[in-house]
Amino acid sequence: MAYYGKCLEAVIEQLDKFTPKRDNPEQFLEAAATSLQALSPQKQGFVWEVLSGCLEYQKLLTVVVDAFCAQDGRLYLRVDHSRFKVICYLATFLLEELGFQLFCDIIKSQPVDKMCKFLRFFFNPLNLCSWIKDEWSLIYEPAHVKENWIDPLMRWQPEVQELINHLEGVSASQSSPLKKTKAKVTEPKEFNLTAPKPRTIPAPEPVPVVAKPRPVPQSTYRTPKEQQQLETVKRYNRRKAEVSCGSKQQLRLPFPPRIRKTPKLTFYRPDNVLVKLNTTAILREGALYQRQVEQELQRVDKLVDGAGDFSEFLEWQKKMQAKDREEQLAVGECRRLQGKLSHEEAVLARQNLMQENKQRAEQQKEQMAKLMLQHAERQLWEDRSRKELVEQVIEGQKNVKAAQAKLVKGRRQTVQEVIEASRGLLQRRAQEAQEEQRRRCELISQLRALETQPMRKGKLVDLTQIPGYGLEGEMSIVELRERLALLKENQRRDEEEKRDQIIQGKRTKSQELRDMLEQISLCRAAMGRSAALRWEEKKKAPAAPTQDERVQQLQRRISERAAERCKQAALLQVSAPRAARPKPRAQLEAQHWLEQERSRERRLRVLQQGGSGPGPVRRLEAA
Repeated sequence: MAYYGKCLEAVIEQLDKFTPKRDNPEQFLEAAATSLQALSPQKQGFVWEVLSGCLEYQKLLTVVVDAFCAQDGRLYLRVDHSRFKVICYLATFLLEELGFQLFCDIIKSQPVDKMCKFLRFFFNPLNLCSWIKDEWSLIYEPAHVKENWIDPLMRWQPEVQELINHLEGVSASQSSPLKKTKAKVTEPKEFNLTAPKPRTIPAPEPVPVVAKPRPVPQSTYRTPKEQQQLETVKRYNRRKAEVSCGSKQQLRLPFPPRIRKTPKLTFYRPDNVLVKLNTTAILREGALYQRQVEQELQRVDKLVDGAGDFSEFLEWQKKMQAKDREEQLAVGECRRLQGKLSHEEAVLARQNLMQENKQRAEQQKEQMAKLMLQHAERQLWEDRSRKELVEQVIEGQKNVKAAQAKLVKGRRQTVQEVIEASRGLLQRRAQEAQEEQRRRCELISQLRALETQPMRKGKLVDLTQIPGYGLEGEMSIVELRERLALLKENQRRDEEEKRDQIIQGKRTKSQELRDMLEQISLCRAAMGRSAALRWEEKKKAPAAPTQDERVQQLQRRISERAAERCKQAALLQVSAPRAARPKPRAQLEAQHWLEQERSRERRLRVLQQGGSGPGPVRRLEAA
């Protein structure tokens, strides 16, 4: 039996290496023949025949083995599938050739319980004549399946059943000593816990009897008469003010915004500031100057060819632009003076309205003081009555508080007893848990000590040896390292050459940028000199400001309104000595109009000095 067991183990080992999707059966058999040369010729022939048959009828054997593993062999590992395939092939195709006695010896050389279950499943007449026959008929001809495979298996079924009974007896005799030496099974026991006592139903608490309080007076929810009178007076005064101010609504104009006085900051700006330009800015400015030079050269060429000059048109254009600017200044000045005139009229109307409102406010204050005095007296009387009512209610509730304090004291004593009892029970449970934890820690330490025992792991590897898988371009690890070193050296050499090329290109580009910067500096200096000359020329001939009749008329009206406003302000100061000093709002408004005047003068100077100057190329020629 040991002889056949070794043969079957060799077949099983080769079948485990075979993968249907990846390996070719013919090439796999050739490779297996080289690995089986160490066996004797007789063993080699048997192993070769069984292995080739299992590969040829792979689909038939897979149908049976997969069904067995899905039903009766669910607990077996996947490594046992090859073993069941070999037994299925021997029983189906070689049982007549080997003989039943030799077949029994082969079965006995394998694990008894696995062979017993598989033979009972495979030689079951119900399985053979039903689904096994149907599945095999899908792969081969039904007549061939029934005549050559199913019928011979049915003839051998009685002898195989006797073999199965014998194997069951052997398995029972082998497992009986194990049952005698089996450790005693731990029987769980119920915890001996103290039965809880039934809870007593607490007696109902007596409902305290409280004296019936007095109802809240209806005057609490009603608005006082004084407040109603005040609301009526307010509505009447508001209607009267709206009627009296309706005629003056057209004089109300928006006032200028309040201007906060902020300190003026002066910044020092040096004349010659060096600005560092990047590559894009240098190229852009160089292209601009080059384009301007080209345009000037084209203009000169056109003049040489006989083209006309636009100097007369430019002079006429300057005159018309100056005239338009003067008209714009006159319109702006008129608009500003109209705003100032509206402001003066609004200030005068506001002063008149303030005087009227002041008189009304004094009358209303006197009436309000009388009403508030009456309301305070009534409120004092109501507070006294409420205090008396609260004292009566507190005296009635003192007896109720004493009874509640006694009940709370009894409940606290009961709760303290329950807490002490539960604390003792928790201490006992904590001791038991510590003992269980200590026992588990000892068991874990023993398991870890078993896991830390040294095990021999390792395999000698020859780095100069070729694996021999039969692949194209196969080489050893040493040769692979040498080739990688050569490849890295070539890559490093290429990188150095590229780096040298990049450095040379950067140097060339930097030289071009320096040349362009020199040209840009020359252009800027020429443009600065031409701008300075033009500014000196404009300073020598300043334009005289123009006067318009509309502006003069508006200025006269503003001066008249300002004088009238000053007279009205003097009358207000006489009637109200406290308002002798000017208000902050008036100061802010005066400052606002002063700033507006200064900004107008600055814009006038800028417009008089502005004008279309020559282009950058003409500036260079003038320089």
